[in-house]
Amino acid sequence: MNCGLLTNKNEPVPLKHIEVDLQVQGHVATVTSTLQYINEEENHLEAVFVFPMPSGAALCHFSARIADQEIVAEVQEKQEAREQYDDAVSSGQQAFLLEESEESADVFKMSVGSLPPGQSAAITFIYITELSVQADHSLQFCLPAVLNPRYTPAGSGGGIVSEITSSSSGIPYSLSFTAHVSSPNPITKVESKCPLEPLMFLNTDHTKAKVSLCAGHMFDRDIELYLYYQNPHQLTAIVEAGSPAAKPGTLLGDPVVMVSFYPEFPESVMSSVSSCGEFVFVMDRSGSMSCPMHNGQGAQERIECARDTLLLLLKSLPMDCYFNIYGFGSHYESFFPKSVQYSQDTMEQAVKKVNEMQADMGGTEILQPLEHIYKQPCIPNHPRQLFIFTDGEVGNTKDVLHCVKSNADVHRCFSFGIGEGASSALITGLAENSSGHAQFVSGKERMQAKVMQSLRYALQPAVIDITEDWTGLSFTRLSPPINSLFHGQRALIYAQLKGEECQNPDTKGKISVRYRLGNQEVTNTVHFSLKPAEESGLAIHRLGARSLIRSLERDEQDDGADKEALKARVVELSKQSGVSSSHTAFIAVHKGSGQAVKGPLVKRRIPTPMFMACSMGVNLCKAAPMNAPKGHRLKMFKAVPMNAPKGHRMKSRKVAQKAAVFDRLLGRCFCIQSLDNEEMMSACAPVTASGFHPVVECDGGFDMNPGNVQQCLCRHP
Repeated sequence: MNCGLLTNKNEPVPLKHIEVDLQVQGHVATVTSTLQYINEEENHLEAVFVFPMPSGAALCHFSARIADQEIVAEVQEKQEAREQYDDAVSSGQQAFLLEESEESADVFKMSVGSLPPGQSAAITFIYITELSVQADHSLQFCLPAVLNPRYTPAGSGGGIVSEITSSSSGIPYSLSFTAHVSSPNPITKVESKCPLEPLMFLNTDHTKAKVSLCAGHMFDRDIELYLYYQNPHQLTAIVEAGSPAAKPGTLLGDPVVMVSFYPEFPESVMSSVSSCGEFVFVMDRSGSMSCPMHNGQGAQERIECARDTLLLLLKSLPMDCYFNIYGFGSHYESFFPKSVQYSQDTMEQAVKKVNEMQADMGGTEILQPLEHIYKQPCIPNHPRQLFIFTDGEVGNTKDVLHCVKSNADVHRCFSFGIGEGASSALITGLAENSSGHAQFVSGKERMQAKVMQSLRYALQPAVIDITEDWTGLSFTRLSPPINSLFHGQRALIYAQLKGEECQNPDTKGKISVRYRLGNQEVTNTVHFSLKPAEESGLAIHRLGARSLIRSLERDEQDDGADKEALKARVVELSKQSGVSSSHTAFIAVHKGSGQAVKGPLVKRRIPTPMFMACSMGVNLCKAAPMNAPKGHRLKMFKAVPMNAPKGHRMKSRKVAQKAAVFDRLLGRCFCIQSLDNEEMMSACAPVTASGFHPVVECDGGFDMNPGNVQQCLCRHP
C-alpha cells in the first residue's frame, strides 16, 4: 500500500518530481529548484510544503507555470501577502505563497492553492548561497533533504515549525540533480556521499565542469558536494555590475564587490597559542538524539556521534585548563558543580560519565542551561569557550540566539550540528553571535578533522580592534562588522560601490583589514580590479542584500531597538532586492476564471523526507499499525497545570497543533475528536515538559509515556 501522507482515496500527495540545477561560480552557488504538482483529487486542492534551506541563503525568485502561462511572484510585506493569498484562494483564483518561518530562518513554507481537479503546476524557486570552507580546504554545497521537527518549549508558540510534515515510509516523488561548476582556479575533483555520474570537464584548463546524481537517487538524505580547487586560499575580490534596469545609486543599480580573504597570523603568534581556557561542553540528550544520523544503512545514532565528538575533544584539551560538561533535555544537569581543573584524574572521571550518556532527557530545551552557564562567574585568565552538540531541533531559535548574543562579551561558542537535518539557523547562529565557529557532522568520515579544527580555533587568542580601510573607493558596507577571525578561515565582505570612479573598469581597489592579536597588530590586504566579472545573475548583489537584511533582523532583537524602523528598512530592502526576509513573503496570483470554488477546498501537507518520524521521538514499531481499526487513534491535548482544580482539567479541550504532527508521523490522516472522559487524565502519567499530554486511544485503553512526547504506546487486547 502507499505510505507517507495520503489523500482520502489513499493516493500519494500531489508533489511528483523535483528538478534541481546548481550553478557554482567560485565560492557562490545559485540553486534553481522546480517542483511538479498535479491535483489527482475530485476537489479543489491546497497543498502545503514545508522545506529546509541554508540559513544564509538569499531566496530571490519564485514563480509558477500553469499550462503555458508563467506567473512570477513579487515580494510583499508578509501580512499583506497572506491576506492577498487568502482572498485569492477563497474567490477561486490560483495563488502561491512562499514565506520564511518566524521562528527559524532555515525553514520555509510554500502554499499552493486552489488547484482545480486534474490540473498540474510547476513551481520554481531560486536561492543563492555561499559555499562553506571545510577543514580539508574543500568547499561544501549541501542540498538539505531532511527537515527535522522542531521541539518548542511550552509557551513559545507554534508557527511554521509546528507544521513540519513527516513521511513515514519512502518518498512519493523523484529527484534529478545536475551541477555546473566554474572556478578561476582549476577544479581538481568533486566528491559526494551520494552516487555521482563521472565528472565531466567542459574545457581544457579544467576550470569548468559538470556532474550529476546517478539516476534513481532517492532524496532521503542530504546531497553534499565537496569541491576541490587548486590554490584554495587565494585572496579574491569579485566585482559584479549593477542591473541596467535599476536606478544608479540603488542597491541593484550600483556595482557590488565580494571580498574573500584568509587571515594569516604571524608565526610568532601561532607558536605561542594559549593553553589556558575554560571549556564548557553542552550535550543535547533529548529524545531526538536517539535517531540515526541519516537514512543510510548502518547509520549510528546521533547521541553516539555526539559522544564520540565530545570524547575526542575531551582527550585533546591542554593540561591545567578548566572544564565542565552539561547534559540537557527537558531539564539539565552538570558533571561538576562548577568547572574543574583538567587533569588525568578529572579527565578519566568525565570520560566514564560521557560513555554513560543516553538520549533520555526529554525535549530540547537548550535555553535554560545556557542561561545558567552565563550566570556562573568567569575564571580569571581562562577565557570561556562553549562547545554545543545538538541536532538543533528547537522551535525557539531566535530566543536562544538572543541569549547568546547578549553574553557574547564573556564567551565564544563553537557549535556542532549532529546529523542530517540539524538546524543551520541555530548552529551557525550560535557561532555568529559569539565570535565562534560552526561545524556540521553527518558521519564519521570527516568528524575528526572538524573537531580538531574547532579546538585549534578555540585555543587561538581572540582577535580584537578589527578595522577596515578601503583605499580610494566610495562604498556602503553591506556585511555586518567582522567580529571574529581565525587563522586560515575564510572571511567574506560585501560592499556597494558608489561614485563615478567605480564605473571605470580600469580603477583599482584595495581593502586592508587590521586587527590586534595578543600584543601584535596584523594587517591583511586585498588588491582588486573594478572590472566586472562575467554575468552572474546579480548573485553577489543578492547575497550582499541578504547579509544586510540579516544584520538588521539581528539588531531588532536588541533591547531598546527601534523595531518598527528596523522592520520598515528590512521590508524596503527586501522588496528592492527581491530577496526574502522574516517580514516579507513571495506572492503570486493566477486570476484564471475568477469563479468561486464549488465544493470543499481540501488541504494536504506534503511530506519532507525525514528519518521515519524518529526525530519526534516516536517509535513507530510501537505505534498503531497502518491497518489498525479506526478506534486506534493518536490524540494529543493541551495540558492544564497539574495543580489546577480537578474540575478545570480538560475543560478546555483545544486539540494542540502538534496533534496533527503526530497524526502525520503515523503516515495517515486520523480523525481527531475531543473526549469527555475524565478518567483518561487519571490514567495518564505526569505532563511532559512541552506541556502536552500525548494519548493513544485504542480498544485496550489509554497509555502515555512522558519525555519529549516519547514512544506513545498502544496496548492491544
